[in-house]
Amino acid sequence: MHATLPLLRHYRFPAITRARLETLQVNLGYKCNQSCLHCHVNAGPTRTEMMSRETVDDVLAFLEKKKIPVLDVTGGAPELHPHFRELVTKARALGARVIDRCNLTVLEEPGQEDTAEFLARSEVEITASLPCYTEELVDRQRGKGVHEKSIRAIRRLNALGYGDELVLNLVYNPQGPSLPPAQEKLEADYKRILGETFGVRFNHLLTLANMPIQRFGSTLISKGQFNQYMTLLHEAHRDENLGAVMCRALISVDWQGDVYDCDFNQMLDLPLVVPGKKRVKLSELIDHDLEGNPIAVRDHCYGCTAGQGSSCGGALAA
Repeated sequence: MHATLPLLRHYRFPAITRARLETLQVNLGYKCNQSCLHCHVNAGPTRTEMMSRETVDDVLAFLEKKKIPVLDVTGGAPELHPHFRELVTKARALGARVIDRCNLTVLEEPGQEDTAEFLARSEVEITASLPCYTEELVDRQRGKGVHEKSIRAIRRLNALGYGDELVLNLVYNPQGPSLPPAQEKLEADYKRILGETFGVRFNHLLTLANMPIQRFGSTLISKGQFNQYMTLLHEAHRDENLGAVMCRALISVDWQGDVYDCDFNQMLDLPLVVPGKKRVKLSELIDHDLEGNPIAVRDHCYGCTAGQGSSCGGALAA
């Protein structure tokens, strides 16, 4: 795989600092039942990195002490972690809103037969990747048969109340080196086509730009498209998106407990900036106020500020 970090210094992304911490995003590990082409984590079935029980306890201690309102759980497929349900249950008991970044097909994996019911009982919000409404494009990006399995999973979630009183958001990623279309219009298309064709429903569509790192970045380099894509992101940059980028109110924790400004920086091994430390564990931040802290930036950050903007919560601007 081609390294992208050495190529991410050309345009000099603007300096930004942290606001109040609102979201703790936790990557439980890189094991996944899929190997998607756009995956910035390079997750897959052969990955073995998984968060230890001790680090899961550190996450819960941090949530409780800091009173963080949102726990955003990701992977890989976070549901494959042996302590996923314990983490969710205890976080909900602390009053945290919990988001599960689910790939949908994991709900059909052996041992996951009752995961959908668990999520519904726990009132967990689901953010699920479905990069297109057509079978051809979904299977091209995520693997043969993924679209069919995803639709079955959404129907099952709908039967449990998701898409109505329980939150089910879908995620769109472009197929290649282009910016996402307008989120509001695409959401309307998704709801109409998925509703009419498959009888499924969801709450909102979140449009995310593909980050020029890991598997997607390496593919761009192999195809000779990396510089072209970076130019596209840079030229579409909008200063007004800087105030809403997710890293201002979020920190990302990897499977080892190391802390980063966002999930993308985690994949580039760009740790959270703390004076006097090369990298910092979550357990070391429990008495530390991060507001005003500088954010580690490189040129991949233009992926979050280009056009309508992009974040874990979708577009930043209408």
